[in-house]
Amino acid sequence: MKKKFFPIGIRKMFRVNRVVKFFVLSDFMFLGGWGLVAPIFAIFVVEDVAGATILTVGALAAVYWFVNALTQLPVALYLDRKEGERDDFHALIFSLLLSGFASLSFLVVDTVPLLFLVIFLKAVAFGFYTPSWSAIFSRHLDRKRRAFDWSLDSTSVSVASGVAGLLGGVLANFFGFQSVFLFTGALSFGSVMLLLSVPHLVLPEPSRARGTFRDHTPRT
Repeated sequence: MKKKFFPIGIRKMFRVNRVVKFFVLSDFMFLGGWGLVAPIFAIFVVEDVAGATILTVGALAAVYWFVNALTQLPVALYLDRKEGERDDFHALIFSLLLSGFASLSFLVVDTVPLLFLVIFLKAVAFGFYTPSWSAIFSRHLDRKRRAFDWSLDSTSVSVASGVAGLLGGVLANFFGFQSVFLFTGALSFGSVMLLLSVPHLVLPEPSRARGTFRDHTPRT
């Protein structure tokens, strides 16, 4: 009898529900895309933006994290007050679209004030992304495997960031900074297309009884 290459336990280990699969893939694409920017961003700012210095890079980091923090809590409170996942899904799509726009905006940045404006937009996008993505993902975790589902996402993002860090440097070195921002924007918009292709996994469907909806809860 021919032995199977993978033990059945390995295959079972990676069986997760469809919402988790698509959201892990979306996170992989989105954060992996921005991982392309991470290794080259400071060099881009100093070399390509007139009047920018290392101090500018530090100030940009401060603005990003403060705006991101101030955005997340109000968005999270609003989403928690709304029942269902329609508002979460819409906020998530908005965040990905705004993120893609912010990435492409780096292509036309040539002054420090404009650079701060784009960073502000990026911070707002991530401020919407974190609570909306987490709200949907956490509701669809597999029963008795919540730690594994979260770890699966974290692992995929770590792998994406590691690969993207290398590719970002390669792209910038051989094709210039613009290629990095183009790829980042493409992956953000790719995440949008991925989630819009399966909205029925998240958004409630009308049931036969008028005025009622069938919720999507994981059956695993």
